[in-house]
Amino acid sequence: MPLYLVSTPIGNLEDITQRALRTLREADLIAAEDTRVTGRLLAHYRIDRPMLSYFEHNEARRIPQVLEALRQGQNVALVSNAGTPGISDPGFPLIRACIEAGIGVVPVPGPSAILAALAASGLPVHEFWFRGFAPRKASPRKRFLQESASSSATLIFYESPFRIRALLEASLEVYGDRRCALGRELTKKFEEMIRGNLSEAIAWAAHNEPRGEFVLLIQGSS
Repeated sequence: MPLYLVSTPIGNLEDITQRALRTLREADLIAAEDTRVTGRLLAHYRIDRPMLSYFEHNEARRIPQVLEALRQGQNVALVSNAGTPGISDPGFPLIRACIEAGIGVVPVPGPSAILAALAASGLPVHEFWFRGFAPRKASPRKRFLQESASSSATLIFYESPFRIRALLEASLEVYGDRRCALGRELTKKFEEMIRGNLSEAIAWAAHNEPRGEFVLLIQGSS
């Protein structure tokens, strides 16, 4: 049996496909980044299936267990807390292990914070570069940002509320005062999209307590 990569809502529980729900209902085992988070989604749709925790710090131990379940013919679905497994979330080592073992990997696509933010940003969408999370420390973060300073693509970053202001300030230093869009709590009740220049986004962060998960988009070099 193949491994199913099931995309789940990034906030609003209504944002899930019928195919994803069917895959979860038919799964013999659901490997979940956080069983509590996935449990709430399953309970909302009245799905009762066995779950196995699968997160960054137990991946090495879980991969043989999941491979064995797949070899035994079990339906296994991999989910992260939100969005698509493996995209800045656990999953890549398992996906690679399945491919190397000759086991199929089937994507069940769905919500994406990257594409949702890009579509609503007002920035060019014909070319973009997803950079994921920037390093936490100042010097590695600056080097990381400098790698894309000359790119003409719209740059996309994920960041936590605790480090978003530091990322904005470092971006202004490296890129100059480019146009940007800052997406917060996408698809949720307090969804917000701040658009303007990096200096304006920094001013917003200075006068508002950042809460929720952020997607930062920065216009590419001209």
